[in-house]
Amino acid sequence: MTDEAARTVHYAEARGDGAEALLRGFLSGLPARPGFLGAELLGSPGQPGLYLVASRWAADVPDLNVPDGVKAWSFEVLAEA
Repeated sequence: MTDEAARTVHYAEARGDGAEALLRGFLSGLPARPGFLGAELLGSPGQPGLYLVASRWAADVPDLNVPDGVKAWSFEVLAEA
């Protein structure tokens, strides 16, 4: 793993009406957080109304204040290809 490789990946998931807008707002605040390396807002064509923000972090994920109704998980990167 290089120094710039993500050490932690965080996922935030929301579903339903307003979910895309909610996660767009969440995504816009991530670059100001320490250790932020990048993130994407993902939509599922096979599951309309399901949205996910996948973000990468240089160290532990800081407190992100995930919006109410959003499910979130953090994973340690164990291997890369």
